[in-house]
Amino acid sequence: MQYNFSMSILLASFYFFYFAIVGVYVIFLPKVLAMAFYTPSEIGLILGAAPLVRFLLPFAFTKYLHLDKKSFNLSIFTMFLSAIAFYFSIHNFYALFLSNIGLGIGMSLILPYIEMLALEHLGKAKYGKVRLFGSIGFILVALVLVKYLNSIHIALLYLLILTAITAVFAFILVLKNHQTSEKKEETKNDIKLFTHWKLWLSLMLMQMSFGAFYNFFTLYETAHGISLEMTINLWVFGVIVEIVMLYMQGRLLHFNLLSILEVTIFSAVVRWFLLFLYPQNLAVLFFAQSLHALSFALFYSASISYLHQFYRSKVLAQQFYSGITFGLGGFAGAIVFGYVYEYFPAYTFLLASFLALCALYLMKMWHFKNLT
Repeated sequence: MQYNFSMSILLASFYFFYFAIVGVYVIFLPKVLAMAFYTPSEIGLILGAAPLVRFLLPFAFTKYLHLDKKSFNLSIFTMFLSAIAFYFSIHNFYALFLSNIGLGIGMSLILPYIEMLALEHLGKAKYGKVRLFGSIGFILVALVLVKYLNSIHIALLYLLILTAITAVFAFILVLKNHQTSEKKEETKNDIKLFTHWKLWLSLMLMQMSFGAFYNFFTLYETAHGISLEMTINLWVFGVIVEIVMLYMQGRLLHFNLLSILEVTIFSAVVRWFLLFLYPQNLAVLFFAQSLHALSFALFYSASISYLHQFYRSKVLAQQFYSGITFGLGGFAGAIVFGYVYEYFPAYTFLLASFLALCALYLMKMWHFKNLT
């Protein structure tokens, strides 16, 4: 009991600081890069480096690598070293691009390993309550940093400090854990990406539509006259409804998961279309952000639950989900919306809505196929 309690504290601390890094990266980094005079297309290329790495890594782990203690410690070092390089390479596109690749490698390897430890020691019932500390960290860094973001290096200093603290907690966790999840999954790999292409392409397009939101929402709203502070409030509100959904979703996940996925994808179609139509209407913007509970929180949980139910190779399915959605989808979204925002900024979220609509169509096709 004492061991599980201390693990809970360490895991909660790790999630808090890890997702605080994500908060700096997602909310403030696009603004910081714009302040450093990068064009939107350059911002898209820089921010797309980490998701691309996230996509490629699962394929390496299927044949050549294994997510064990050694690779985990190496990923901690890579993450911290890249954060240092990030701080000193802000005005050099190529150095910054390489630094972002390193940061992407480190962060994309650390989280799956910690997730396995969390599920092993806490179980599914307690996992959600500990995982919520990540959302709290995301909110707090947003509320604090918005007060002090008056120079480029302030945000980068936050990124460096938070990365260092995250690395410390990650290292303590791997030291404290005496029986790490280093056994290879014995179940035969039954993930058929090409055979099940409708499912995986739907999931990827859904995440790709988020490329407009994660990379350009702050720039988009401030360009339409919404203050940075109010834009941060919109970010925070989205995370708050995400937390509420995480508490409420247990019963919902007992229903047909494919039907839930269809509803959540449709909510993204509506959400992005509202941002396209009413970028200056605060009431509509807050309503659109309330849909984050469906389009992100419930969609993510339903996706993971469905893949764990559908495939026997559960760990590998989670890695591929991360790689194909947040990786390939995130990379493609960053690149595509970087150019769209540079040349056709007013249509950024119209395209996002269309991509989500395509994802909905594919998911309905997949659902119909699995009913027959």
